[in-house]
Amino acid sequence: MNVAGRSTRTIWPEADGVSVGIIDQTRLPHAFATVRMESLADAAHAIRDMLVRGAPLIGATAAWGMWLALRTESGDAALNRAHATLLATRPTAVNLRWALDRVQARLAPLPPSERPDAARALAVEICDEDVALNRAIGAAGLPLLTALAARKPGGEPLNILTHCNAGWLATVDVGTATAPIYAAHDTGLNVHVWVDETRPRNQGASLTAWELLNHGVPHTVIADNAGGHLMQHGRVDVVITGTDRVTAAGDVCNKIGTYLKALAARDNGVPFYVATPSPSIDWTIRDGRREIPIEERSAAEVARITGRLPSGEIAVVELLPPGSPAGNPAFDVTPARLVTGLITERGVCAATEPALASLFPEYAGRTHG
Repeated sequence: MNVAGRSTRTIWPEADGVSVGIIDQTRLPHAFATVRMESLADAAHAIRDMLVRGAPLIGATAAWGMWLALRTESGDAALNRAHATLLATRPTAVNLRWALDRVQARLAPLPPSERPDAARALAVEICDEDVALNRAIGAAGLPLLTALAARKPGGEPLNILTHCNAGWLATVDVGTATAPIYAAHDTGLNVHVWVDETRPRNQGASLTAWELLNHGVPHTVIADNAGGHLMQHGRVDVVITGTDRVTAAGDVCNKIGTYLKALAARDNGVPFYVATPSPSIDWTIRDGRREIPIEERSAAEVARITGRLPSGEIAVVELLPPGSPAGNPAFDVTPARLVTGLITERGVCAATEPALASLFPEYAGRTHG
């Protein structure tokens, strides 16, 4: 996608042949900065401290982290250690486990001397696949937006609400929830996006708004609690979010606050769609509320906020009274019954086990009883 008119991905192999470049998303929107990862520790730090974030990008970063680890030591112990180190960084997004298991399965049968090159080739493959999946999600979701826009009188904009960042910054490129939005905008559809700020880390205000601004998509940042009000007054035509994990039965785990948007959408008759590439579907579980581990992040993310002062200085300020504790569950689970449909690379389906199985029959048998 575009950064100041220049096509950019979120992760790439550097020309030096020994490192991997990433966008440091903790610096956005106030500064566009890149970082080089040169080791397993660098990759683990990037995922854990959210220099990279978003389920698909976490998986891609993990794949590159395996290559970085095996560049210096490629025996079985090193392979298992790299897998375990990266798997421990964040618990909720299933793409992390998916990518690590895929790399380990590909490399384990190979002699150690062949593993570094094979790991690099697979990391490139995973990144390119992610871009292709996201473009397909955009193509699958575009007819939904086109049909909704056709109902608008007098060429009024189609108002789409999204939560958190499921844009190209959460993937290698294009995005998941934003893929249909970008496709609609690029084909000339009159769209406007309501961007939830998404406390406590503000990925909507800091990342989604920055993305849309760079791509020229009309948007307005709103406080998280404003979404229900807008729906009550007919100012939201559709909600599209991304996901960190979808169960085989269609439950959706996404950034905290998604469940509340789904409830408001249901109460006001607003379609609620979730864009999910197949690597984000966890075929081994059915009950999201009971079986998905919810990451509890540092209370500091709730207690502090980063912003630009009138002087231009970037500063971190305290929000809470000294001594007040804070809780920070990072995700919630939206039951399948509240989801209008899942937008996948193979088409749109209901958030049910039979519907998912019809699109992905090769995976459906992996569910447990």
